[in-house]
Amino acid sequence: MSHVLAAAAVTLLSAAPLMAAPAAPASTAQTAKGPALVDAKGMTLYTFDKDIGGKSACNGPCAGNWPPLSAAGGAASGDWTTVTRDDGSTQWAYKGKPLYTWTKDTKPGDITGDGFLNGAWHIATP
Repeated sequence: MSHVLAAAAVTLLSAAPLMAAPAAPASTAQTAKGPALVDAKGMTLYTFDKDIGGKSACNGPCAGNWPPLSAAGGAASGDWTTVTRDDGSTQWAYKGKPLYTWTKDTKPGDITGDGFLNGAWHIATP
């Protein structure tokens, strides 16, 4: 019995660091323009120049074309924060900049949104 309890304690203690650090909501991938943050599907993430003070300025039809990276159920940590959108939902932000995908990107590695709207949209970089 004591061996079972000891093994359980070792398992819990070794898993504690993994439980303490939440996974980042995005990863990094190489694009034609260098490294970029990408979502779980490998789609490029973007930032918008009109987002000021950690608030999203892309709502309504804009958010239909530039879907926000949902932070539903996520826990902020380090450079990763969340912002509350006008509709009450939460969105991931990296270093204070809300993150979006672009509906015209059809496959991982696409970066067709970079420079869109007179240069207001940019690839999110690590």
